[in-house]
Amino acid sequence: MQQSTHMNLKILLPFGIFAEKTGVARMVAETREGAFGLLPHRLDCVAALVPGILMVENNTDGEAWVAIDEGVLVKTGLDVLVSVRNAIGGTDLGLLRETVEREFLNLNEREQDVRLVMTKMESGFMRRLVAFHHE
Repeated sequence: MQQSTHMNLKILLPFGIFAEKTGVARMVAETREGAFGLLPHRLDCVAALVPGILMVENNTDGEAWVAIDEGVLVKTGLDVLVSVRNAIGGTDLGLLRETVEREFLNLNEREQDVRLVMTKMESGFMRRLVAFHHE
């Protein structure tokens, strides 16, 4: 019996499935430590992804690129699941890189600003609650 030499990829978003591809020969994803490649018979793994470009190659479509927000990649056997907050497909690699920088990285900065404001509000509320309790 011949072993399969292709992977199955599913890209998941919080509200549904962004893409499903079969016959994937190789992939390249980005983590905080840098880019890494996946081949069909690589050991199973889990990786935390950063906003960047996911490259997927299969025999019928050739190379395809997807701009992804941060998320998680899980490879088990020949199945690869990529779960991200947002994804945008495209054929122009330069435009996708600009999209990552403009949309995903700026969103993360805005989220950090919101978290900072929420932390300040919560700590102010706690101080007032403690002061009220001591009165």
